[in-house]
Amino acid sequence: MTRLEDRLGARLLQRTTRRLHLTPEGEAFYMRSRRILAEMDDAEAEVLEAGVRPQGLLRLHCGSAFGMHQLAPAIPLFLERYPQVGLDITISDDPLAAVEEGVDLAIRIGALDESSLVARRICSLERVICAAPSYLAQHGTPRTPDELHQHNCLWITSLPVLRRWPFDTDDGIRVVHIDGNVVANNAETVLQLAVAGVGITRLTDVIVGDAIGRGELVPILSDWHHVEPVPLYATYPSGRNLSPKTRAMVDFLVERFGSAPWRTASGGGRRRPVSSRSA
Repeated sequence: MTRLEDRLGARLLQRTTRRLHLTPEGEAFYMRSRRILAEMDDAEAEVLEAGVRPQGLLRLHCGSAFGMHQLAPAIPLFLERYPQVGLDITISDDPLAAVEEGVDLAIRIGALDESSLVARRICSLERVICAAPSYLAQHGTPRTPDELHQHNCLWITSLPVLRRWPFDTDDGIRVVHIDGNVVANNAETVLQLAVAGVGITRLTDVIVGDAIGRGELVPILSDWHHVEPVPLYATYPSGRNLSPKTRAMVDFLVERFGSAPWRTASGGGRRRPVSSRSA
């Protein structure tokens, strides 16, 4: 350990006469090393299991937005490809449920803080500001961020930060604090309210893409909106080798959703040039 500290030029262990404990540098080095070792184990397992046919029950955890709008419709194709794999799917927006239920694979949206997870990026999601044609016909279409204060806006109460909508301006990013007379604690309800013409919302394209493609929702303020890519990951506990069934699902998710097909179909996540802004 002393030789390692000398080579790194940093103290990794704090030593006293009674105990040893990791320094902040040691904690960071340990966490990174553990992930690297887990990935090495997975690489070896991948080679050893290359000829093994995926089979058995796969326990999968997924949030409601991606699970309902994208995962569920794709499951028949996965089962057709791997008929010997069974699926036990849990749809929940509580990330702790995946740990508590001991699932094999969890699909997570957003930054990952848990050092105990190994993650493979599937794609990035983008939020879209949109409203139903019926709402816009009745209340008009906002042309600038300031005009949102004159409109009914919908947001998810379980994620208060999403009440702050960012926009690009000549002076940098400006945040507008929106308001409205109806809120809900999940994205699916907010989506249905928006489609029904209740108000304007800002949700990820994985949720609103199909509705935009069908013309039920229309993107607005696209030339102002500051796009914040949201990563989508397939995660599993570190130290656990990927079984053939789990690896098959991870590869399937990347193949099926890596290009964000809902965005291509709807055009909802694409921005127009800044020069097209309307004052």
